[in-house]
Amino acid sequence: MKILIVGAVAAGPKTACRAKRLLPQAEITMIDQDKLISYGGCGIPYFISGDVEDGRELRSTSYGMIRDERFFLEAKGVLTRTQVRAIAIDRKQKVLSVDDLSTGKRETLPYDKLVLATGSAPILLPLPGNDLAGIYALSSLDKAIAIKKDLTQRRASKAVIIGGGGIGIEMAEALADMWGLPVTIVELTSQILPGLVSPVLAGLLTQHLKKHGVEVLTNESVTAFTADGNGRVNRVLTNKREIDADLVIMAAGVRPRGELARNAGLAVAENGAIIVDRRMRTSDPDIYAAGDCVEVLHLVTGKRTLAPLGSVANRQGRVAADNLAGIPSTFDGWVGSFIMKAFDLVVGATGISREVALREGFPAQEALCVQTDRAHFYPQSALMFLNMITDRKNRQVLGLQGIGAPGDGLLARINAASGLIAGKASIDDFGNLELAYAPPFASAIDILNTTAHVADNLAAGRLRVIDVFDFVAWMEGKQENNWLVVDLRYPDEAEPFLQGFPDRWLSLPYDRIRADYRKLPAGKTLILLCNSATRAYEVQCVLDSLTITDTLVVMGAANVLRRLGLSWWPRKTD
Repeated sequence: MKILIVGAVAAGPKTACRAKRLLPQAEITMIDQDKLISYGGCGIPYFISGDVEDGRELRSTSYGMIRDERFFLEAKGVLTRTQVRAIAIDRKQKVLSVDDLSTGKRETLPYDKLVLATGSAPILLPLPGNDLAGIYALSSLDKAIAIKKDLTQRRASKAVIIGGGGIGIEMAEALADMWGLPVTIVELTSQILPGLVSPVLAGLLTQHLKKHGVEVLTNESVTAFTADGNGRVNRVLTNKREIDADLVIMAAGVRPRGELARNAGLAVAENGAIIVDRRMRTSDPDIYAAGDCVEVLHLVTGKRTLAPLGSVANRQGRVAADNLAGIPSTFDGWVGSFIMKAFDLVVGATGISREVALREGFPAQEALCVQTDRAHFYPQSALMFLNMITDRKNRQVLGLQGIGAPGDGLLARINAASGLIAGKASIDDFGNLELAYAPPFASAIDILNTTAHVADNLAAGRLRVIDVFDFVAWMEGKQENNWLVVDLRYPDEAEPFLQGFPDRWLSLPYDRIRADYRKLPAGKTLILLCNSATRAYEVQCVLDSLTITDTLVVMGAANVLRRLGLSWWPRKTD
């Protein structure tokens, strides 16, 4: 059997190596238009930051061998040809036309089975000046090497990142932390990580980036670039301002490379992604596809989406190889799990956000929980923020997002949630989930369980809440409401607010509510505030029993508010 694979970065090599193990007599050939192949693309920001010192490390195996043409031929038995570009598929003759970029010659390669692993391409904004020197899109390891060369040769002193998604944030950290560059992120939407995390978590992350010298501009679009006398970018123009920059990274998303498939008459989605079934077969039974170039089923929304992650590409590559060998494996879909580092924070999510859920027609609510990532008495404990999105009607958990301290704490919760969400688990499934416990690793009631308990109380109507940003808008005079804050914290924590907002703030410590509840004024909506909302919910229950029901709890409470960079929050309380 002749198996021909187009693309040699993630899905392609996985398909080739797995297929060769299952079909040792098969003649397997990989081609790729680039010289550098089989590298960890998700590691590029860490190569630029210096965490990965040498670009060859992104191409090496765990045992130190470089994944190049010789490696694939001698160690894997797979013929690999680089700098060869696929031009057209003749499905009737079962041949692939290619151009050898090193010789300029065109030839045809026969196949019995063809695998398309053509990946994705970065979206290049069609703006005046987008071809100037110093403007890059992270499309390959070659581009990353070029960026690092600019940095080491000190051709870059100020950077602008276009796009506040994961890659943009990782690149901002790399440039600011390692190279000390002033960095500005320009994001078109109202928040960073749009559609991935809640506005509250995005707000926490934004302030953390600013703390580390990264300016974040939202609701702003880039309109053009200008050049210096040497043809290098020197300024980024937006719809609101001009920003000095001699290094620009476009991180505005990716598009699937499905042109080869479309031109061959294969089924391709409107967004350009190749349509495959669960066995990674295209509309031609002799042609498979895997990786960033294909459309996959989202297990929460039931719709087909892109999944541009190396982890997903490798899983799909294995499934494609199995089916090439006659093993009926399937790739059933994904739930959109991701995790990333941003200076001293870890951010992750799985499933869908409330924004996406509402857009898809789910009656969605979100439950925000703040708790330590391990036993509160353990010396290294740190706060973690989890936000659970659920269906109000059927109690299905639709998504989970979080921010936490460096380490694997948030990763563990996201991974646990990913499997449950894929199986359409309910709030009760999360609340009763068994998790390993010891004080150095978790609380006796883990934050994942607690977040589900908050979601349960919300769904049942036992907990009534106010959105953090509605509360902020009222405090800043942007909303008129007949509200009064009841500060349940210690008196010394409430004192600065009593002085600053005497007409809006009342101190009544949590342990005095049962004795002093008669001090609460009638005729106002009471906004119950503590540090994490735990005490506030308990007080809400107490007041309900006393027929004082016009109360709301601030989601995330003071632990969130003090991290949003609010001008009215007294700094000495942090």
